[in-house]
Amino acid sequence: MPGLELCQTFRAAHRKGRGRSQTMTTVGSRGIFDGPRRHFTHSKVMAWVAFDRTIKSCQKLGLDIPVEHWCEIREQIHEDVCQHGFDLQLNSFVQSYGSKDLDASLLLLPLVGFLPISDPRVAGTVRAIECDLMCGGFVQRYNSQTTDDGLPPGEGAFLACSFWLVDNYVLMGRRKDAEQLLEKLLSLRNEVGLLSEEYYPAEQRLVGNFPQAFSHVALVNSVLSLSREVGPIDQRAEVPGSPPAAETKEVGVSDP
Repeated sequence: MPGLELCQTFRAAHRKGRGRSQTMTTVGSRGIFDGPRRHFTHSKVMAWVAFDRTIKSCQKLGLDIPVEHWCEIREQIHEDVCQHGFDLQLNSFVQSYGSKDLDASLLLLPLVGFLPISDPRVAGTVRAIECDLMCGGFVQRYNSQTTDDGLPPGEGAFLACSFWLVDNYVLMGRRKDAEQLLEKLLSLRNEVGLLSEEYYPAEQRLVGNFPQAFSHVALVNSVLSLSREVGPIDQRAEVPGSPPAAETKEVGVSDP
């Protein structure tokens, strides 16, 4: 988009959306997995991302748009999430405010730069997900036995979430764990190299939407992040001083 058009777009957003921008941070949502309406932690974080990226885009492009109000909202969202989305007893962020349930979308917090990977709350969240949401070595999006999602309990591991755990391992410097989980995920591809939405470890079969773009986009990000010195997750996390990978090596995606 030409600079003039982009400037006009930001100006229109500032003029028309200032009031609504505050509202979007205070109402509930159905969340990334389309559950019952509530204050999902991930949804609040993505609202923070929207303000953060808009502010940085305005500053980077030198647009003459006052961003002070957006900066205030960004800070308010961050404080709100850290206060209401983190459970001290669990030492983990939780699916929604006031809940004790975990959710794999919380793995995205360090990947979008909301908190550095070195933050103890991030480490605690990763540990909690490793302990409670793993299914046959892969990651469930949440515990469907205890989470009210309006669906019958019981589902497979969610493949995109498993790739998010790979990305967290990369940022944490746990390269061996990242490579092992990635190879395990790649082994699930069918005869033409495609993945579905979920996988049932007990039945050893791909289930859900097929092929699933969500899974493949996550796959590409994980492979690039493991095979490059600075991969997609490093760029998005924007956290200086995160643990470097032990070494950079090519991670091949062989034919299935």
